[in-house]
Amino acid sequence: MDIKSLLLVGCGKMGSALLDGWLDRGLPKDSIRIIEPFPSNWLKSQNISLNSPVDNFEPDYCVLAVKPQLIDEALGQICDLGFRKTIFVSIVAGTRFQKFETILGDHTPVVRAMPNTPAAIGKGISALVGNSNVRSEDLKKVELLLSAVGDTVRIDNEDLLDVVTGVSGSGPAYVFNLIETMIKAAVEEGLDGDVAEKLVISTVIGAGELARQSNDPPSQLRINVTSPKGTTEAGLKYLMDKENGLEQLIARTIGAAVKRSRELGNG
Repeated sequence: MDIKSLLLVGCGKMGSALLDGWLDRGLPKDSIRIIEPFPSNWLKSQNISLNSPVDNFEPDYCVLAVKPQLIDEALGQICDLGFRKTIFVSIVAGTRFQKFETILGDHTPVVRAMPNTPAAIGKGISALVGNSNVRSEDLKKVELLLSAVGDTVRIDNEDLLDVVTGVSGSGPAYVFNLIETMIKAAVEEGLDGDVAEKLVISTVIGAGELARQSNDPPSQLRINVTSPKGTTEAGLKYLMDKENGLEQLIARTIGAAVKRSRELGNG
């Protein structure tokens, strides 16, 4: 990775996933510094500069991966970097550009990103958007940083991060709940729990991968599985009910998550 220096502020689950991905891609350990008040044993074993003073450190990139309630404290530790050359990358939910620009300076380049939990195994997806101070070439390097834990997409409006949060940020929980309910239904129909779990999880993984690789849209893939008067059609009759089906339920689910994300962002 063609990045000379990087400061990672916060190295919990998501920060550790990013760090692991960067190291796997060849980012030299001596180019990284980390601020983490409660380092894991894994982090301590990496022999990376940990909690050392950053007064005279001018990293190319500063990645903020702290919990939202800790962002003010984190910015207080690194606010002097805002008047230098550093590009800031925040994966902190709900913290808008305005806060960064107020604390770090109006001319500070800031990229906000929203990854999701499958990043822990390198299968996440991150949506990112830069403020007006971010150059195109810098955004490409931020994409490279985030691609260490999965796919990336760009959006052109900070407000859309609330929608991203409700879709892909919270999305894994929706899928996990779908898995739970399918397993429960299978067990109630007589299957052993372990068998049901393997069937359901493999089905979800396989269907997702088929949707990724196929040239057909998901709607056509669904049609391909659905024989007239067959078992799938019988099940979809309930799932696609026009008043109380999955479409209506998912719309309400995502809508509620987006609304809450906006509320949190507005303080």
